[in-house]
Amino acid sequence: MQTYAQLNKIKAPYFSHKLDMQVRYDNRSNRPSREQYRLRYYPSLKVSETWSVNSFVVTGDDFSSSHNTFGSDTTDYFYPRRLYLRHEYDYGKTELGVIPTYKGRVSSTGLSKDGWITGIRHVRTLKNNSAFEIVVGQLSNAQASEAFAIGNEDEYVEVEYSARMGEQHSYELSVEKILQGSFVRGEYRYRLNESDTVFFELVQRTDESAAKVVFGSSGEFAATFSGNSYPIEYFAYYSYINSLFGPRAELIEDFLGTGHGGSLEFSGFASRQHNLEWFVRLDVVDSVSRLLAGVKISFSTRN
Repeated sequence: MQTYAQLNKIKAPYFSHKLDMQVRYDNRSNRPSREQYRLRYYPSLKVSETWSVNSFVVTGDDFSSSHNTFGSDTTDYFYPRRLYLRHEYDYGKTELGVIPTYKGRVSSTGLSKDGWITGIRHVRTLKNNSAFEIVVGQLSNAQASEAFAIGNEDEYVEVEYSARMGEQHSYELSVEKILQGSFVRGEYRYRLNESDTVFFELVQRTDESAAKVVFGSSGEFAATFSGNSYPIEYFAYYSYINSLFGPRAELIEDFLGTGHGGSLEFSGFASRQHNLEWFVRLDVVDSVSRLLAGVKISFSTRN
């Protein structure tokens, strides 16, 4: 029989959810400007200390697109993209269902954070500040309305090893089979100081002579306005992606276009009290430039 102290440790099921909203201005040099919005909704039911049911509902109609355009009758989309069971324990986690494309932080060469995979993920945390991940399932370059249309998709397999070496160095190595192609991916990150990190990422297609290469830096600095100091985050990178890379290219998180490209983004809090953030981003791909600017606000509750 369980003691009172043991029973007191068992928490009742509870429901939590998070919503973030973004409004942005999108201006490309080769097309008319547009105003867009995005809603991301993350509901979660915690069944016990280790088990939960999770979902993800978002605007947009494509695997890597999550924005609708104001004033357009043909882009009024809001679809569920994930529904999965998660089991968490001291040494890792397992996810089953229509699951996220990532286990934690999303890399520039990783799949879009707004996408989905139908299958199972297992993450095992090891003792030497490292982790082993395996994902087996299906994936298709499909519309968001088809996220739960299971079957007739391409096989997806990913095996990844990630490790941290001290406070400054970390890396990831993975192999993938996705969308009728096979890939090897590597990432190295070096922490320059408390605020700045530089990184290098490479995805090489093994069945074609095609790759994506990324060099970049991210971090934070302080800007002074009217005698007050404001922290501003930045994210900057250069990328090159071969035109033979295949359909996986458009599923990548930071996909700018084939060829040479670069991106520079600044962001910060307009109001920490209200979780209101601003951002400005400039992308350049060959001769095409794109300016993005907007605000984002987020809410979270637990019942």
